[in-house]
Amino acid sequence: MKPTFKAIILLILLSAIPLALSAQVKKNPKPKPAAPVVTATPAPTPTATSTPLPGKKNERPVDVKKTTVSKSYTPTYFYDFDRPGFTYSHIAIEHDANGKGQIALTKDGYDEIWTDPLQLTAATLEKINAALAALDFINSTESYQYPTRDYSHMGNMTLKVVRDGKERIAKYNWTENKEAMALMDEYRRISNEYTWRFEIILARENQPLQTPGLIEAIAAYINRKEISDPPHLIPFLTELTTDERLPLMARNRAAKLIEQINKKKK
Repeated sequence: MKPTFKAIILLILLSAIPLALSAQVKKNPKPKPAAPVVTATPAPTPTATSTPLPGKKNERPVDVKKTTVSKSYTPTYFYDFDRPGFTYSHIAIEHDANGKGQIALTKDGYDEIWTDPLQLTAATLEKINAALAALDFINSTESYQYPTRDYSHMGNMTLKVVRDGKERIAKYNWTENKEAMALMDEYRRISNEYTWRFEIILARENQPLQTPGLIEAIAAYINRKEISDPPHLIPFLTELTTDERLPLMARNRAAKLIEQINKKKK
């Protein structure tokens, strides 16, 4: 039996369906390249740095500079004060006939000895030599220590003089001899000036806020006549008036003290 026309058309349509379906299949999209995975680099662990903490107000300064004094003199006068437990447990002064020498200070709690050049004024030397002459110190054998009063707990003084090939040493802590007492007092006044210098040098480098009080302290010494020759302080006080490390109050007080000293000189 011959296929009819409709049957032929139907067969043609059925054979075309697979072609149409294959044409409609979507192509898989080309995959995009994956973004690289970023791995965080661990930051290096910081190393602790030692930062010095500010010291306490009453802490010993650690940068005290020791002054080295070259000896360009031959000492013939020697003064030594010793009293363990005092702020300055040992003070040693040596100088020649012209007043040139050095002072050595040992402060309680410090290991080092602080030394500083010393230049006594003509006025100070005159008082020392007048007392020595009145005592005939180099030739005398007198003991100046008062026999019934021992004040060694307040410190012992040793005085030595070398002159004309002779040497004399005297030790005492209390005396009724006027000239021997004058020697003790004069060297104490010299010590007062230089221990004060040491204190204010430390303060202006480490604790400048203490300097106004220290200026008042030296003013009190001067008013009580506890400084051998106050005009000797003027160059150092003048230096302080222009030192910007010091508070203005301290600089102004130093300037007024200079005026006070100059006024008394006239």
